[in-house]
Amino acid sequence: MKIFEKKVWFVTGSQHLYGPKVLEEVATHSELMVSGFNAIESISTEFINKGTAKTAEEILAVCQAANNDPECAGLVLWMHTFSPAKMWIAGLSQLNKPFAHLHTQFNAGLPWDEINMNFMNTNQSAHGCREFGFIGAAMELERKVIVGHWKDAEVHQELDTWCRAAQGLAESRSLKVARFGDNMRNVAVTDGNKVSAQIKFGFEVHAYGLGELAATVDSVSDEAVDALVEIYHRDYDVVYGENANKEETNNLLRTEARLELGMKTFLESKECMAFANCFEDLTGLTNLPGLATQRLMEQGYGYGGEGDWKTAAMTRVLKVMSKGLAGGTSFMEDYTYNFGENVDQVLGAHMLEVCPSISQHKPKIEIHLHTIGCTALVPRMIFTGKEGHGLNLSLVDLGPRFRMIVNSVESVQPEHKMPNLPVASTLWEPLPNLKVAAASWIYAGGAHHTVYSQAVTEEMLYDFAEMVDVEYVQIDNDTNVPAFKNELRHNNMFYKFK
Repeated sequence: MKIFEKKVWFVTGSQHLYGPKVLEEVATHSELMVSGFNAIESISTEFINKGTAKTAEEILAVCQAANNDPECAGLVLWMHTFSPAKMWIAGLSQLNKPFAHLHTQFNAGLPWDEINMNFMNTNQSAHGCREFGFIGAAMELERKVIVGHWKDAEVHQELDTWCRAAQGLAESRSLKVARFGDNMRNVAVTDGNKVSAQIKFGFEVHAYGLGELAATVDSVSDEAVDALVEIYHRDYDVVYGENANKEETNNLLRTEARLELGMKTFLESKECMAFANCFEDLTGLTNLPGLATQRLMEQGYGYGGEGDWKTAAMTRVLKVMSKGLAGGTSFMEDYTYNFGENVDQVLGAHMLEVCPSISQHKPKIEIHLHTIGCTALVPRMIFTGKEGHGLNLSLVDLGPRFRMIVNSVESVQPEHKMPNLPVASTLWEPLPNLKVAAASWIYAGGAHHTVYSQAVTEEMLYDFAEMVDVEYVQIDNDTNVPAFKNELRHNNMFYKFK
């Protein structure tokens, strides 16, 4: 059983020139390859064999069918024989689903003693794929080229990476983001053009009044609240402290449970899988949701603080991409630095809202006073993030276009306890180091809000950016500031004339 519901279509290219016997062999090979891919556990998406496309009419028909099938996330195209590429122009011109070009052949080694021209004509992916590659270049089509024998584990990994990016794109194109209140006043980077974002990424951003949300929250039954509070006690370690005794804590947990259930009911009614709110606009609500927001993120919702709808959308997209993978994905913020003798570090956190999917241990629920935007005792999960490789993603609106910035990081466990820090946090060392990474991030215009993930990979995000034709810049061990600035300059010129 594959992880994702949406499928990837496998289409083989050939032509009638070689006769029916060759086409029968092509069809058999394609079926065996699709069956083989579907048997590989590391490939998360089911492949559907759509047969051999042999004419321009057949190619156009399969591309149009893919466009109109909501269960098709994308296509993998393979040229088994020579498939004259003019046949592909009409279909590829209309195709609006992403596609990967698999450059492989059915056999691995050559049958040295038996090889003849019949074998050569049947197994000519080596130059058939070059013909297909030319038309992709001539039409300036964004596509992924995967090279290697179809049974190789590296090819499986590349296919799965691309499939996950395609699943993320499918989610982005159907995603709805709810905005409760506007962006934090006077903040630039969290704002942006929602129409341009919908044109580019597909996700819709809708504003809803706080009164409408408050009414939904207030309508939650006491029985549902009590049941959820029991889950809080079952799944997390509830701490009674000096801020609230056991009775006060449970009353505050009931308030937070009502917020969680109310927000989830509202989001479901609007078919939204991501949301943003702002501490400056809480009319009708008891407090800025803390535990409630963390819980919704844990259930797969995207979130952005202070009205950051771009980060909310991308948090959801990355959660979909990483389905079934180890690690976690969360809304995050570069909060403060630890300049050390040997290595400089970043402490990531937020006022309340960090997803427990990145937690190293079972989270605690604690009650602390929240004083930004409102003064109230708010339950929140507190934990430290897992150690290991991760990344931070920032999607920024530069006005005429979007830029996706990714910084690779190594998350570590703090050497010291932080007994007075009343929020969840994670500590990381940006690559190649803080000096280069922070300067590059700032030159690129990266936001203070990010999507932090230890589940997705840089390649998945690169593939996604290619699919939506958005500038992608990566900060990692190979980055140096002068070269990175030149990359930004070159990109600026490219997109001005694109």
